[in-house]
Parts: sequence; C-alpha cells; structure tokens
Amino acid sequence: MPIIARFYGIIIKMYFSQSEHGVSHFHAIYGEFNAVFAIESLEMIEGDLPGRAQRLVKEWAGFYQKELLEMWNRNEFKQLPGLE
Repeated sequence: MPIIARFYGIIIKMYFSQSEHGVSHFHAIYGEFNAVFAIESLEMIEGDLPGRAQRLVKEWAGFYQKELLEMWNRNEFKQLPGLE
C-alpha cells in the first residue's frame, strides 16, 4: 500500500484496487491506531484514531480531496505534502 503523505506522526496510505475495496477511501495510521476515511465525505468509516489525529487527518484531506479522488479514480500514485 503506497504512502501518500506523512505528517505529525500520521501516515496516509491508499490501496489502488478499487474493485476489491468498495467506496473511495484512504487509510490513516498513527502509532498503533488505524482508521479508514471516505474521500467524498472525509468521515472516518472504520477503525479508530485519537480525536486530535482525526482532526488533523480531516484537515489534511480537505486540502487534498480533489487529488485523492483523482488518484483513486485513475489508479495512479502521487505523493502529497503533509500539514505544516
């Protein structure tokens, strides 16, 4: 699973086989915590993350939502900047 971005100890990854993974989404890993976020709604749809990490992931995804959806639809990897 390619790494899309890293920031504040959070790693963002995405699978590129949509047929096996349903709704467009990305994975966020923070220490021992894992979560899945829907790209369209930016809601956490599976897993768990501490509240602050969830807010940071949603903030980051809001900046790059268009790029995330393009990656999902085109099945093309692209690294994105983290939060500053």
